[in-house]
Amino acid sequence: MRKSLILLLSIVLLSSCGGPTALYNWGGGGMSSTSAYEQLTYKNFSKQTPQSLCELVVMYEGLVNKPGGSRNVPPPGVCAEYGYLLLAPETVAAFTEHATTAQRGTFSSTDYASYFREHGLELMQKEMDLYPESISFIRPLLERFSNR
Repeated sequence: MRKSLILLLSIVLLSSCGGPTALYNWGGGGMSSTSAYEQLTYKNFSKQTPQSLCELVVMYEGLVNKPGGSRNVPPPGVCAEYGYLLLAPETVAAFTEHATTAQRGTFSSTDYASYFREHGLELMQKEMDLYPESISFIRPLLERFSNR
């Protein structure tokens, strides 16, 4: 009985030695203690330029399409933030005029106005699907943008 208990305890302890696993991927993973998400959003909102906006759009696209983390879904709020960003008219204008060739290659369409609008609305819906607690915040925004 005692040997069985020690064996069971050993198995439990050893099975928990896999190391910490992040639930969500916030981008990056380099030597910096801040994620790519934190760096680019801060850069964009502290000193917004058309180039920083283009970088932010591409970074969001990566977080949404290749989420990673143990849940393998975009982090909470990312779909809503990205959708809102795509629905902003200045985003379309900045991306159309200032995106690099590599950044433009991120998207299959070159009609950014239509694509960003459609994709933005889909992302708002995706946020509500993934995180139902966000419905009361996202639904009014989605309705507002859908009626434009």
